[in-house]
Amino acid sequence: MSKRQADYLTSLLASPSPSPSGSETDAPQPLQTAKSLLARESALARVAGGEIKQVTELRLDPSRVRIWEGNPRSQAHLTEANCRDLINAILSEGGQKIPAIVRRITNDTEHDYEVIAGSRRHFAISWLRQNNYPDMVFLAQVHSLDDEAAFRLSDIENRARKDVSDFERARTYLKALSLHYNNKQNQMAERLHLSKGWLSKMLTVGALPEWVTATFANPTDIQLATCYPLAQSIQNLINHQDTNGLETYKNRAHLLITIQNERRARSEPSLQANEIVRGLMYGLDEKKSEPTLSFNSQKGRLALSITSANRNGVSLRLHAGSGASETELKSLFAKALDALDAHGKGLRP
Repeated sequence: MSKRQADYLTSLLASPSPSPSGSETDAPQPLQTAKSLLARESALARVAGGEIKQVTELRLDPSRVRIWEGNPRSQAHLTEANCRDLINAILSEGGQKIPAIVRRITNDTEHDYEVIAGSRRHFAISWLRQNNYPDMVFLAQVHSLDDEAAFRLSDIENRARKDVSDFERARTYLKALSLHYNNKQNQMAERLHLSKGWLSKMLTVGALPEWVTATFANPTDIQLATCYPLAQSIQNLINHQDTNGLETYKNRAHLLITIQNERRARSEPSLQANEIVRGLMYGLDEKKSEPTLSFNSQKGRLALSITSANRNGVSLRLHAGSGASETELKSLFAKALDALDAHGKGLRP
């Protein structure tokens, strides 16, 4: 994260927050608060401490904390598997070390706080409490924030997180545009310190209709660089009320959903995002319908793909940034060989 964004986050949290009453309240620690929040990325750790005032750190029962509806992360896709790295880290460190950010709520008999940033930590602690670690507590900092400030805080905190997809952020931006900024993109870009052009592209991707997003194996596959041309094309059809063009896209989407379902039933790799975009925009002819065999790591990122397979041999690509260990890559390679055999393209002795 850039110094400009770090300064912006510091100023956002700089206003005093009232200290809640009750025995659960710990003494405010401004310097520790600034460091623990901003140290999520090394660049943020350089922000000077002492600028955040009256921040209260609590140890909470996660069942009494709900997720703020403006949180960008898709809660339905949080699982023990894709949070395993965080769960292991919490266990090895003897508890949660980096606090989440919450605010007090009223008129809810089941919850006392809601998570503005840190829903993955909330999931991990909740899972641990239900799986042999009932004494685990949810570490959180309490801030007094209105909805617009909460949105800006959640956004800047998640910009450094690669596991929050472009689509999750785009959907959140689209909702916030009407809730907080009167549908004025320029105002929103200024408040978030974002490029107007980049924000416009994100909003276009966020507006993808459900019949399009259903073609992707996972919402995290919907990334700006890959899917913006598709989103722009569909938006143009909608703007021009081109019903024939939209019907063509919908028919292609139906075919792609069928292919995805058949692949799941056969335990085969799903179509990747670039294949989905190509299929929606240009259709699936005989040549283009042959997908590249691709395999994701346990973290849901592309790790290995077969780029070609013919009588001369097989070409594969190992993808950087997948988070896969050497052991996992070996396992994926074995799966790739099995998938080639299933397609009649296995290596022959």
